Amino acid sequence: MSKKPSVNMNIIDRAIGVFSPASALERVQSRLKIQAMADSGYIATKSSKRSMRSANFKAQDSDADDLTNLTKFHGVTRDLFRNHPIVSGAIGTMKYNIMGAGLTAQPQIDNDFLGLSEDEARVWEIKAGRYFNFWAQSQNADAEHTSNFYELQGIALTGTFVSGDIFAALPYIERKDSPFSLAVRLIEADMCSNPNGLKDTKSIAGGIENDEYGAPIRYHFSKNHPSRRTGNKWIPIDVFADNGRRNVLHIFEKHRPYQRRGISVLAPVVEPLKQLGDYTQAELTAAVVSGLFTVFIKTESGELPEGYDEDTTYQDSDDLSEINLEAGSVIGLAEGESIETANPNRPNTAFDPFVSAILRHVGAALHLPYEVLIKHFSSSYSASRGALLEAWKMFRARRVWFSDRFCQPIYEEVIKEAVMLGYLPAPGFLDDPMVMKAYCGCTWNGPGQAQLNPLQETKAAKMKVEEAFSTRTKEAAEMNGTDFNANAKTAKQETKTYKETGLIEVRDGASDQNTMTTEVNNE
Repeated sequence: MSKKPSVNMNIIDRAIGVFSPASALERVQSRLKIQAMADSGYIATKSSKRSMRSANFKAQDSDADDLTNLTKFHGVTRDLFRNHPIVSGAIGTMKYNIMGAGLTAQPQIDNDFLGLSEDEARVWEIKAGRYFNFWAQSQNADAEHTSNFYELQGIALTGTFVSGDIFAALPYIERKDSPFSLAVRLIEADMCSNPNGLKDTKSIAGGIENDEYGAPIRYHFSKNHPSRRTGNKWIPIDVFADNGRRNVLHIFEKHRPYQRRGISVLAPVVEPLKQLGDYTQAELTAAVVSGLFTVFIKTESGELPEGYDEDTTYQDSDDLSEINLEAGSVIGLAEGESIETANPNRPNTAFDPFVSAILRHVGAALHLPYEVLIKHFSSSYSASRGALLEAWKMFRARRVWFSDRFCQPIYEEVIKEAVMLGYLPAPGFLDDPMVMKAYCGCTWNGPGQAQLNPLQETKAAKMKVEEAFSTRTKEAAEMNGTDFNANAKTAKQETKTYKETGLIEVRDGASDQNTMTTEVNNE
């Protein structure tokens, strides 16, 4: 039931009402109409409401909302990642479930479009995968020559989560020990900024120049951190080269139209996590103080009690006001002296429920169920499985996003270089972008979903394949992140080894497990 508006008569209304009641009533009715108009619409927009006084009612574009104190915000989120165990654990959980040790490429070209048979396509895919892995597994993939491509994935994904975005330049660097020249140079978010601290405008903001449609055309990177205002130099790099090749990748998750820069996934939880860290530290300090069992000796004069020998009582302490208790000690008190103990009542029994409640809010913002966030599954099988399934919706979505943004463009550049070097025959590759895209088809596999009941889940996967609801390739990738074709090839070699050693005949001819065990023991 809606609340009817009410207006009280003020002194002027009552005074007018003495001489002209009709005029006084008209004044009250007019104010009622004004109040009714003010109360219409959405409550969320009413700054007069007590609950909405702290809300920000100012609507701005993404540049105004996101780019204010961007570098300072980077410092806050990185400090949390360095020092807060929950933040470090959450980022690690997302990283290791999304990519594990790195997403692996499985070439899958469009052989129908290219007019190739399945066997021809398979041969081409094996060659492409071999050349790409030669490049990816070497530190030559890194412009800094310290990481391979799979390690670069982890750095890029972590940087995107913590800072909001990261850049990857794709220069050609000659290597003596490799025919491939392509390298990846990761550039931290802070290094992209307006030259010489210029104010953001419509054409350039956050270090990014856009065209009239909002598409980025140029990035401005500083040689040193932009906080160094003196002696710094900005280098503009076009997004695309004259031949259409992409020079720089900008990895970030876009949420709004015209958004130029990415925002850290920690943005909604920075304040509660910071306060939770301070609260945890205070509780820890209080518990340590409680464990020390501090004792105060009260005297009328405030001086040390009589009879304490400095050489024995203080135990070589530098603080002469400190008296240490020993096991089994009996200390007499002089007249007028008494003992008081400091008991902060720790551990606090309400600490764990309170922290758990806050972490549930944090997990909701990060799309990590509470059990997955703290890596503690104490509920039932159904509840734990539900938490894992919910988390894996986010893991899979972010895996697709990251592979499309980072892995696939770099894979295409490597395959292009392999074609140009003559390692891969690909007619029309450099002439027709559709042909190039058909040759560069690829899926990216990562770690599989955790299994709480491997037997039941394996049977379910088998049934899905038998009913054509899924494929062996898909199930192998989701269950343990492996390649079915590689598994089949290895299994074929293992079967051959079984036959050569005679083990396969033992297994086929054994009537039961005991017979097989007896045969093996006899050998």
